Amino acid sequence: MAKGQNFLIVQHMDWEGPGSHLLAALAAEEVAYQVLEAWHEPLPSLDSFSGMIVLGGSPNVGEEEQFPYLRPLKKAIWEIIARGQAYLGFCLGHQLLGHVLGCTVGPLPSKSVGFTTGELAAAGRKHPVFQGLPREMDLFKWHGQGVLPPLPRGVELLARSRTVPVEALGVTNNPKVVGLQYDNHAGAGDVKKWLEHDADWALAGSAADPQAMLQTAAAKEEIIGQLFQQFMRNFLQIA
Repeated sequence: MAKGQNFLIVQHMDWEGPGSHLLAALAAEEVAYQVLEAWHEPLPSLDSFSGMIVLGGSPNVGEEEQFPYLRPLKKAIWEIIARGQAYLGFCLGHQLLGHVLGCTVGPLPSKSVGFTTGELAAAGRKHPVFQGLPREMDLFKWHGQGVLPPLPRGVELLARSRTVPVEALGVTNNPKVVGLQYDNHAGAGDVKKWLEHDADWALAGSAADPQAMLQTAAAKEEIIGQLFQQFMRNFLQIA
């Protein structure tokens, strides 16, 4: 059962916290959590947590000199996996997971910002975390780097899109560890906030239309929220 679990949520930016869909899912499953502002707070002991959820943010996985907290965070991600605990990464959290697992992480041919359609790969359709979800789903994107194929042995491709080859990844025989390149934890209000704080980066060279993005976020709020809550129910049950 999900009730009684306690997750550490790692946040990288003061304006990019856990999205409204994630908060709603945790509340619905009565899951406790602690938000760590990783850029200025030390990592706590992992002993009291069921697992870790790592959000997205501006750092790239290799920028340890500029963002020194990435070093202990990477070690903590490895420790969580080694302990057999649950890990869920979004965007940068997905890339950090890939990096720790030996994947190549680097710039994509172009930024992926706004909404696109993702498709579950064969392993994703079998993975328990995606049960009850459609083969194709709307994905909300906000990144310029990603995990790049080929994936190393033991790492599974779970989802892809037309422009991003690895939208989700997992670990063979360990369904508790999942990375999502997309940010469907964010609701329409979060999309608005991200545009207010990070539009200069997001819109530069991405061809994204901010007004269309806001309209799409509002129009798809209910369905994305419903599907994300199903995903989180699955993940928390596995965890």
